[in-house]
Amino acid sequence: MAKEGYYNISVNNSAKTIDMVIEGTFTPQQVEAFVKDYTTKVQSVNAGDFTLNVDSTDMDVLTQDMVPAMENTVKLYQSSGFDKMVITIKKNPILKMQLNRILRNAGFANGEIKEV
Repeated sequence: MAKEGYYNISVNNSAKTIDMVIEGTFTPQQVEAFVKDYTTKVQSVNAGDFTLNVDSTDMDVLTQDMVPAMENTVKLYQSSGFDKMVITIKKNPILKMQLNRILRNAGFANGEIKEV
């Protein structure tokens, strides 16, 4: 069974980053709460001066039906106007390939996948 969805979003004004942790599988209600919280936090800063750090070290390889949702999420991040986005994952060539393709498809040129 998939792990229940969890997220945390924090603004670090001194480092000029918005740091997010995203884990598990989200219900539609959790997605709605995440988008609302994300929007509130991003509107509190000038996103063009910030880097979005997304800790996805607990993310699994995406199923085909999850890819469009992930693309939409990346498009949301891109539309916020971030200078750069760094997605941190555990070393996983398949997930890295999937995320690089999603970044390309979403047109997020300043997106980076970092493996730990």
